[in-house]
Amino acid sequence: MIALGSKLQAGIAAALGALLLWFVFSLWTAGQPLVAVGVLALGGSALVVYGTAVSIAWKYLFPGIAGMLVFLAFPLLYTVQIGFTNYSSSNLLEQERARAYLLDQTVSDEARARPFTLHAEGDALRLKLAPPEGGEGEILVSPPLKLGAAATVPLVPLGATVLAPALGLRELVRLREGLAALQLQLPDGSPPLRYAGLREFGVVEPLWRANADGSLTQLATGAVYRPNRESGFYENAAGEHMQPGFKVSVGFANYSRMLFDADFRGPFVSIFIWTVLFAGLTVVFSTALGMALAVLLEWPALKHRTLYRTLLFLPYAVPGFISILVFKGLFNQNFGEINGILDALFGIRPAWFADPLLAKVMILIVNTWLGYPYIMILCSGLIKAIPSDLYEASAIAGAKPLTNFFKITAPLIARPLTPLLISAFAFNFNNFVLIALLTDGRPDYLNTKLPAGTTDILVSYTYRIAFTDAGQNFGLAAAVSTLIFVMVAVLGLVQLKITQQKDSKR
Repeated sequence: MIALGSKLQAGIAAALGALLLWFVFSLWTAGQPLVAVGVLALGGSALVVYGTAVSIAWKYLFPGIAGMLVFLAFPLLYTVQIGFTNYSSSNLLEQERARAYLLDQTVSDEARARPFTLHAEGDALRLKLAPPEGGEGEILVSPPLKLGAAATVPLVPLGATVLAPALGLRELVRLREGLAALQLQLPDGSPPLRYAGLREFGVVEPLWRANADGSLTQLATGAVYRPNRESGFYENAAGEHMQPGFKVSVGFANYSRMLFDADFRGPFVSIFIWTVLFAGLTVVFSTALGMALAVLLEWPALKHRTLYRTLLFLPYAVPGFISILVFKGLFNQNFGEINGILDALFGIRPAWFADPLLAKVMILIVNTWLGYPYIMILCSGLIKAIPSDLYEASAIAGAKPLTNFFKITAPLIARPLTPLLISAFAFNFNNFVLIALLTDGRPDYLNTKLPAGTTDILVSYTYRIAFTDAGQNFGLAAAVSTLIFVMVAVLGLVQLKITQQKDSKR
């Protein structure tokens, strides 16, 4: 039985290995060598771990390590790699695919186009071609044929051939792929006709001719277009380029643009400074409010503390996007309740979404509202861990509440709270949802090469560069994303260092 089980296990491993090799070969032939190598390494490792007698610990560790490589390491490395290319909406393809796309472009000669109808004949079909519109010629008909693979079909004069009624437009639409595979040969030996639409066949001529040196000749003008590995386009001698472009390596050009292009550096630096201020001030305001409320709720003389704590925790319990959208309505300049109250009391209606400074103030107000319950709960737990005899001794010494806070409470909760505040700073550094739902980065800067908003933070600015109104410049967006990753990674290392120092002092 043991030998039979070993043979079965070996057979399953061999079958999985063969399947893995087939899949890797398919990826390689499809033009994805790097993905093929990665799948081979990952799949081969899995076969070794689970198909051999390696340490049992690896059988438990492997899924986590594989998931980290696939979902963390690979996207990170792929993003970094894109940051060194010109990958964008105008440079999406590899060079060979861009070349093939241009060579596949054709044009139909309308003067020689012939209307056609399709007629059923038993299990087969016949094509009937009328003379060109406004021209002379005889009606031609094909022999009975079945649509499918590509074929050259000779045409003959209709003569006395009787055809069934023509098929309707719905049938033509259903059969258009089979019709597109046909090449119709005329009796006079003129150029063959190809499918040119639901109603006609015509002479379809290529727009480009491939040359031996890798260049392309535009047949209509005779201009020669050569691949430019710097710009990522096929260009002629005059510098005119043809779409689509292709992806090429640009080295550190995207990073240089962030640093040395004055038109890009201006809004980028402003957005970077605002991102740091936004994250930092949010932590400061949320901490101040949350800590103050936590201290107040621990006051023994305060009645109904549980009710107050529940009510103050509600902003954290409500989904964040709902609160953001509610505040967006409350801050509406014309119909919002906040401007209604300000108008009634002071006769003013601030333009929260139009004025850059007011928009930033609004964002900080909303984010403080969303963030203070988290700090309040943390501080409440830390305050409960402070020995009560410290406050009793302070009371005997006649200390005031503020003295207790600055001499006892704040110093004792600051150390364990610091790593959590660094985490909050890192979270708000990438708080895309708040910006996207509340202001969408607006109001915008004027006269910039790439659209940028005065309330954008780096992550929302990156999103606009990559996916919205900035031309889908994925390479530049990847470079900015890499910069964000480095900054957040540094914050993580700082947090880890602080935590280690705290643990070493215990």
